[in-house]
Amino acid sequence: MKAGPLAIADQQPELSARSTFWPWQRILIASIFLAFLAGVLWAPSRVTTARVFVTLSTIFYLAFTLYKVLLMSLSTNHKSLISPTPEEIAAVKDLDLPVYSVLVPMYHEAESVPHLVAALARMDYPADKMDIQLLLEEDDNATRKAVANLALPKNCRATVVPDSQPKTKPKACNIGMDNAQGKYLVIYDAEDRPEPDQLKKAVIGFSKSDPSVICLQSKLNFYNPRQNILTRWFTAEYSAWFDLSLPGLARLNAVIPLGGTSNHFITEKLRELMGWDPFNVTEDCDLGVRVYRKGYCTRMLATTTWEEACSSPKYWFRQRTRWLKGYMQTFLVHTRNPFKLAQELGTRNVIHFHMLIAGVIVCFLINPFYWMLALLWFLLRNNELKILFPGPVFAMGALCLFAGNFVFAYASGLGCFWRKKYDLVKYGLLAPVYWIMMSYSAWRALFQLFSDPHKWEKTKHGLFKSEDDQP
Repeated sequence: MKAGPLAIADQQPELSARSTFWPWQRILIASIFLAFLAGVLWAPSRVTTARVFVTLSTIFYLAFTLYKVLLMSLSTNHKSLISPTPEEIAAVKDLDLPVYSVLVPMYHEAESVPHLVAALARMDYPADKMDIQLLLEEDDNATRKAVANLALPKNCRATVVPDSQPKTKPKACNIGMDNAQGKYLVIYDAEDRPEPDQLKKAVIGFSKSDPSVICLQSKLNFYNPRQNILTRWFTAEYSAWFDLSLPGLARLNAVIPLGGTSNHFITEKLRELMGWDPFNVTEDCDLGVRVYRKGYCTRMLATTTWEEACSSPKYWFRQRTRWLKGYMQTFLVHTRNPFKLAQELGTRNVIHFHMLIAGVIVCFLINPFYWMLALLWFLLRNNELKILFPGPVFAMGALCLFAGNFVFAYASGLGCFWRKKYDLVKYGLLAPVYWIMMSYSAWRALFQLFSDPHKWEKTKHGLFKSEDDQP
């Protein structure tokens, strides 16, 4: 039965980002803003307001640092991943494999079509059991023409997505899901190069997992890590996230914010969830939360999909703005009914949800203010600033400044080391520059949340031309 591209927005509007704010959320946000503004402008309370802000920020940073250390520690445990052995993969018979649907949403990516088809042809999976859909937007004449001019394999078909709003990747994926023929389903982006045995690993992974596991998230990394300084930072970030954070979450059976590609689903269960929210611009993160709210869970699969790291600052800022705006949408959607969220996720997973979703947002938004205060403290050391940093707060702040920043930079370097990209480890030391860029993106995302919440700032691919720099 076809759910339709806007199913979740039409049938469960409380779980969709079609409306950005619920009425009570608007009132709460306005009240907090006005209270903070009054505290800053009214002289008698100015110091108290600043002191409360500094204290809460310091406590948050310390808790977030300890949380990252916990995830890093658990991620190194071999039990944090589903890892099919070479013997298990070799023992799989083609006749026993189910039909596997592969969805590839494409928009203005004509240059990626030949590489995409070649990458999918290298998959170690019976061709007659791969149901591949290239999801093409109706108004994207260039990509449609590129597909029409290419002799597609028999297992590959073009599905045209009608030109309608919202024009987003999740809407296209929902159309592909409705037309999928496989028992399992995976999403790939146009520039992706999955490891050839990934589909077989996923089939084995589902067979070895508890029935509650309906999604397997592959690791993501980049095939152009050394293109420029930005791709080096991006690679360090992805290595830390997919190798040293998400496996730890899986080990804890915690909510996992999905990556935008290489999520493998049981198709029937994905349809039960009504697919992706077409109004959420980070639809993968939102779906990852809904998996757990429905009583299911996600596990990490020991396989990698190689992507193109964005090498242009212009497009990187757009991409990061969209991701963070989607995190904000996801947080607002799932906190509309906090009591129901706690009931469905449980206390432990509610804490994970707030640390992972709200924590990331708050961290990037308050970073500039906290850095400014810390800098003024070390440069001026005047009495007014001393009032903001009483003994215990100063001790926690110093710990966050030195140990906390070290942990985050260390995670970036360790992620590269874990990936055997030893020459990139040193770039973890420059991570604070990258953090400034992320904070700018977070503020840009916040303004867009109010001005243009559903704007989809698409990532530009095809900026990497050389094939010499392979993983």
